[in-house]
Amino acid sequence: MPLRVRIRGPSGQSTASFDDNATIETLREQIAESTSLSSFDVKCGYPPKPLDLEQYEPTKLLTELDIKLNGEQLLVTRAEGATPKQATSATPTHQANASQSQQSSAKASPAASQPSKGKQQALKGASTEPAAPLSLTRKENKEMSDPPEVFIPDIGGTLVLRIMPDDNSCLFRAISSAVMSDLDAVTELRSIVAETIQADPYTYSKAVLDDKDPDSYCRWIRSQDSWGGQVELVILSQHFGVEICSIDVQSLRVDRYNEGANTRCFVVYSGIHYDTIALSLPGMAPEDDVKQFEAPIKDEVMPRAVDLCKKLQERHYFTDTAGFQIKCNDCGARLVGERGATEHAASTGHYNFGEAA
Repeated sequence: MPLRVRIRGPSGQSTASFDDNATIETLREQIAESTSLSSFDVKCGYPPKPLDLEQYEPTKLLTELDIKLNGEQLLVTRAEGATPKQATSATPTHQANASQSQQSSAKASPAASQPSKGKQQALKGASTEPAAPLSLTRKENKEMSDPPEVFIPDIGGTLVLRIMPDDNSCLFRAISSAVMSDLDAVTELRSIVAETIQADPYTYSKAVLDDKDPDSYCRWIRSQDSWGGQVELVILSQHFGVEICSIDVQSLRVDRYNEGANTRCFVVYSGIHYDTIALSLPGMAPEDDVKQFEAPIKDEVMPRAVDLCKKLQERHYFTDTAGFQIKCNDCGARLVGERGATEHAASTGHYNFGEAA
């Protein structure tokens, strides 16, 4: 499975995929091409911390780094005194083939908690940002008419996927379902996020907020059509004092927010959607699901939750946001990936999209 990295530069975001032979030099070239910067500084993680690529040999493989880059978002800024490279034409989905010495390939197109991994955010931000949030619905997955389950003998219960509505508030519904047992607490959770950001604009700067200033982001996230991601996972996990584990179906990566909290819950990220994992006990109704886990059970549930996501992966319950086909529900235009949707929205004022069949 390729290593996937989100690259956010001054002009927008792209997603790049690298094979097992990709090197530090490959990454540097991809960052330069995606951002049009000849000299740059890189940060990753949350809160973002400097990533000094110069400390590594150019031929060092990305798979050998101590830092696990798969699924990470790299924040790229222009180094002091640097100038942009001459712009080149780009298509919504770009394929870059490196030389034999680099032995790599990368696809780029402009993402939550999870994240954003850290969103992990599919349609937040692009080279041209639309004026309003985009609405995107998934295509039907017939294999999910009977969702997979994982039985845990020692606990005597079954891990199940509780699927959230496709209404652009799926992350908030997944979290409210897990920590509040209330699918309708969306407005309250959006307000918690906005108030937290307003109270600490130093931590939640433009670099963290998808290049939006804190006031703009707060107005944006209060909209019922705005997607949540990594920032929201960080804030809400800390607000409720719970560790939220976000499992990416496509990569099976587990991102842990507010790690070390006594209580743990699980959300499933499938590219453009979030759901909740719950423990169903014999004879109990769904409203009596167990969704928060404490020691020692929480450590037993973790690998089983990943097993459940493996079954979801086998049924292709995820969206490849770099190259998936999108249809504009307003005019019928066919587009490719996140960049195609955001650029179409910016040029036409159309914001209603669906994953093409």
